[in-house]
Amino acid sequence: MPSRKATSNDVAAAAGVSRSAVSFAFNNPQRISVATRERILAAAERLGYTPDPLGRMLRAGTTNSIGVLLPQRLAWILENPYYSRFLMGAGQVCDQEGYTLLLTPPLQDSVLKAIPYAAVDGFIVCGLEADRGEVAELSRRGIPFVLIDSDRVPGAPSVEVDDRGGAREVARYLLDLGHRRLAVLSMDPGAAVTERGYRGPLARRMAGIADALAERDLTMADVQLTEAPVTRAEGYRATRDLMAGGHAPTAILALSDILAYGAVDALQELAIKVPSEVSVTGFDDLSESAWFRPRLTTVRQPIVTKGRMAAEFLISAIRGEEQHPHQVLGTSLVVRESTTKPA
Repeated sequence: MPSRKATSNDVAAAAGVSRSAVSFAFNNPQRISVATRERILAAAERLGYTPDPLGRMLRAGTTNSIGVLLPQRLAWILENPYYSRFLMGAGQVCDQEGYTLLLTPPLQDSVLKAIPYAAVDGFIVCGLEADRGEVAELSRRGIPFVLIDSDRVPGAPSVEVDDRGGAREVARYLLDLGHRRLAVLSMDPGAAVTERGYRGPLARRMAGIADALAERDLTMADVQLTEAPVTRAEGYRATRDLMAGGHAPTAILALSDILAYGAVDALQELAIKVPSEVSVTGFDDLSESAWFRPRLTTVRQPIVTKGRMAAEFLISAIRGEEQHPHQVLGTSLVVRESTTKPA
């Protein structure tokens, strides 16, 4: 049977001090002498005692941890390299500022239910709309938060990229090459679609594509639209279905690199050459896109910078410093080997 875990009372008895002196040794060392603290720490080490982290957090009123409120299940998030890059940027700031990072996926398929169970000082809120219950609940609880890829909320810092400009640029590029039979491979909108249409980053990307089409007197009705969850396997499946139709596209404009990889997988399996028979573009410029074959033409967004800025804004809010305004980061088209003129 395991031995009993040492308590602060045990340490106090071993060091010949009061229990409050043990608390001071770990939490407010300036309130006791150096010699007393060293005696207490030596007794604690001898007994194998460590303070209860939850108790310390309750006393201090802070956790030195920030949460990332995620819109999807953790398994799906970890499958998407976009989040690895985003968390890298946030993690760099946490390392620098002495914070830990807690991933908070939906609890029982509800992001709202997950909020009370996360012991954090604030949240980076990814991809949620401003009028959903999560934002209202965070405001009600007085928990600092930063919105990422969402709608703007007065008084709340937020960070997004120029989704509309990036999508407009890649769609215009394909049209300039001469493509007219376009297919848009979109991420599954989930809650980001209503009877009024798409919302959030997806709405902005669709608007950018519509802008480019309008320059050629075309509309979204002139393109094939397919939606799929953002995984490589789903991009593959959606493209197989797309190419089985009677009006196969000459170019596939995927709204994420992951979906574009799956599209290329499907086309290669169908013995359709990329790009000579079908061009493919993505959106993100993940690291793999530079060595994927054929190397992927895509829209580059500064994912690591976005994560870093989100963490910086949140820690400033937690510390009660001046709030940052809404920030929009630029995008750019990166032309590689997966696109060419239609045959």
